[in-house]
This record gives sequence, C-alpha cells and structure tokens, in this order.
Amino acid sequence: MSDDACELLCIDFDHAESLRTALPDEDLLARRAERLRALGEPTRLRIAHALHVGDELCVCDLAWIVGASKGLVSHHLRLLRSAGLVASRREGKLVMYRLSADGSGLLAAVRSLEAQVDPA
Repeated sequence: MSDDACELLCIDFDHAESLRTALPDEDLLARRAERLRALGEPTRLRIAHALHVGDELCVCDLAWIVGASKGLVSHHLRLLRSAGLVASRREGKLVMYRLSADGSGLLAAVRSLEAQVDPA
C-alpha cells in the first residue's frame, strides 16, 4: 500500500462535512486558480516583480527590464490584467501599468513563500 493513502476507511463524518461545507464555492476557487496560473509563468512573474519595484511602467520600459519583446510583454500584461493582477491607465500615447492591490498581495504571498523555502 502507498504511504499516500489510508489503509482503512474511517471518516469522521461530522468534522469532514463541516470542513467540506466551509470550502469556498467553485467559482471563487476558479478565479483564485486563474490568478495563481497568471503568476505561475516565469515571464509574468518577472513582470510582476518589475512592477512591484518600479511602481508604474510602460510596455517599452517593461520589455527592456525583463529582456523580452514589447509584443510578448503586451501579451503577458493582457493576461495579468484579465486576471485582475495588473491595472493600466492611458497617459497620452503611453499605457502605464501597475500592480493592482490583488496583484501586490499575491506577489507578497509568493515572495513570502520564497523566503520560507530559500532563506538566502
């Protein structure tokens, strides 16, 4: 038998049911998973880190900072924005991007995990 599974079925029904009913609904979990996936790609995570440090940046600056093409950075920013992690505003011909409150919070959580796993 695997170390991953119980060898005996012994459900504490009352406890298990109270935990099951306390779980977030499927829509909320799907939204959270989408946000986690958005930061789960290295280029998008790099963009988020750059926005954290740089506060508000245009695509040209972000492309230079992360070492990617403007087209690729624009694509990733669209995904981050659709996940609610990045906000944008137009300034003349420029579009300026910044982390949203949710994006900052999620990035802080990721950074906290990094510190716990690799305290260097």
